[in-house]
Amino acid sequence: MSKQVLSGIRVLDFGRFIAAPWCGAILADMGADVIRVEKRSGGEDRFVQPVSDTGDGATFLQCNRNKRSMTLDTTTDEGKAILRELIATADVVLVNMPDAALEANALDYAAVRAVKPDIIFANALGFGRGGPYSNRVAFDGIGQVMSGGVYRSGTPEQPMRSVVPYVDFGTALSLAIGISMALYHRERTGEGQSVEAALLPIALMMTNGMVIDQAILDSNRGRVGNAGTAAAPCDLFQVKDGWVLVQIAGQPMFKRWCRLVGAEDWFEDERFKDDESRAANSKLLNAEMQSWCADMTLADMLAALEEARIPAGPLYSPQDVLDDPHVKAMGFLKDMNYPGLPRPAPVVETPFRMSETPGELYRRAPTLGEHTDEVLGELGLDMERLVDLRKIAVI
Repeated sequence: MSKQVLSGIRVLDFGRFIAAPWCGAILADMGADVIRVEKRSGGEDRFVQPVSDTGDGATFLQCNRNKRSMTLDTTTDEGKAILRELIATADVVLVNMPDAALEANALDYAAVRAVKPDIIFANALGFGRGGPYSNRVAFDGIGQVMSGGVYRSGTPEQPMRSVVPYVDFGTALSLAIGISMALYHRERTGEGQSVEAALLPIALMMTNGMVIDQAILDSNRGRVGNAGTAAAPCDLFQVKDGWVLVQIAGQPMFKRWCRLVGAEDWFEDERFKDDESRAANSKLLNAEMQSWCADMTLADMLAALEEARIPAGPLYSPQDVLDDPHVKAMGFLKDMNYPGLPRPAPVVETPFRMSETPGELYRRAPTLGEHTDEVLGELGLDMERLVDLRKIAVI
């Protein structure tokens, strides 16, 4: 691994599932020494959607690459003593636990700051602190349905949440930004601080335009399936061998589309004078698009739309993603071996690129406790002490 922008930064990662672990993975990609601390039986997120003979899961392999793993029972006195030693060496403590669990494990901000006053304490929460829902348990889907987005998604008869946990990943990226800002602040002032990112406000960030529209216009817009909500034509259109999403916005693009489908007389039609008008008449415009492309092949339709400079994309299965020539050429997915896998896992690269200090995938996700001896050895614990700690089930 070459020298990275976060080289020399140590992160203790107590995160589970996606929001905190993916944040830790981004920091690790950029060179931070991220140590995933797990209970002796393993974090529950390790075994979700298993793909390996050892039971480790697909998202775990993504969200924990570049990390080291150690086990530690922080509910014991011996475990708490080791935890304090670890915190003293760390720059960031990353968690996503309820306050009661944090306090029980001596991982609340007050306890951590007492050990390391300039620590950056980062917490991925469900609803944020200070409100009536602050103590509720939340997952990605809860943020989705409470943000207004799912209300607008699906058909008039059936709302539909996304199977993609975009709120979790958005929270992770936001928390990584917050940690980076806190590290920058500490570099200038010497002060640590607490950083939090929560699922609901991150989901609201993504649906804010809808909420503003409702507040200003009292619009009460409903669900329109895959059709566009603010312009048209926009929908998933079926061709002979697949589906294509087409999105048209703005007058210049609309005119190019009219020429493409032979509807130049719509240039001056009042029903289609702007995006809002076209959205109101989307059924007519989408029907015209579907009629135009129904007998085309996927390749022919995409070629025609590209020539007209109209945004379009084919509906991909996960296998189509693996086979896509652009995904391959750009190296968006990196093959990483893992014990118990029949073949390498295609793990996504750092989701942004930097010219001088790019993120790197240099270590597969760790097996449970793979680096316990290594990390504790760095604290000065010898092998005899490690054996004793195992005998009393601390590690």
